[in-house]
Amino acid sequence: MPELTVSQSELGSTEASLPVEGGNGDSRVVKAAIVSAQAGNAQALRFLYLRHADEILRFVKSLVKDHHEAEDITQNVFIKLMRVIGKYEPREVPFSAWIRKVARNVALDHLRARRLTLFEDIHVAEDDRRQISRERNRDLCEALAELTEDQREVLVLRHIVGLSPAEIAKLLGKKENAIHALHHRGRLSLQSALTELGAAPVVARS
Repeated sequence: MPELTVSQSELGSTEASLPVEGGNGDSRVVKAAIVSAQAGNAQALRFLYLRHADEILRFVKSLVKDHHEAEDITQNVFIKLMRVIGKYEPREVPFSAWIRKVARNVALDHLRARRLTLFEDIHVAEDDRRQISRERNRDLCEALAELTEDQREVLVLRHIVGLSPAEIAKLLGKKENAIHALHHRGRLSLQSALTELGAAPVVARS
């Protein structure tokens, strides 16, 4: 996996070759770098990386709560940037807002992948505190499959990944009161589905 790195001297030479700042929204430097990066200029892409990497790392860390995971995800954001930057159109959206959306999607993909791994292990006998059997785990997965996609995603992020309602709202781009509503309806539906399967509810009240 290639790393996007650049020295401060490289950054200085890049900025020196681009127009000066001006106008509202993105600076002329950023706009010129975007156009150049879209044309395949690796130096311009590195400039955008340096300009936004710290901000994206902080944003991703606020979602995943782990510095090392956040670093890996941030690296993946800018690797993905090499593939998708051609889709960016300035219009009324600043580049910083657009790249945060890219980062949110990459972080969400990471949490979904982690969720799949957790499903295989978190409710089995290895968990001494819960002592939940593999059959119980299958019941849980089957019950979750009965929920809407939004309800299922909120319950998993809340009870398995461990995010707060505010963090889930930020991650999914929804209002916090909508997350509370999805969580409430999803929890009731999950409890009902588990009861029908002959399993006691396992989702704690928030």
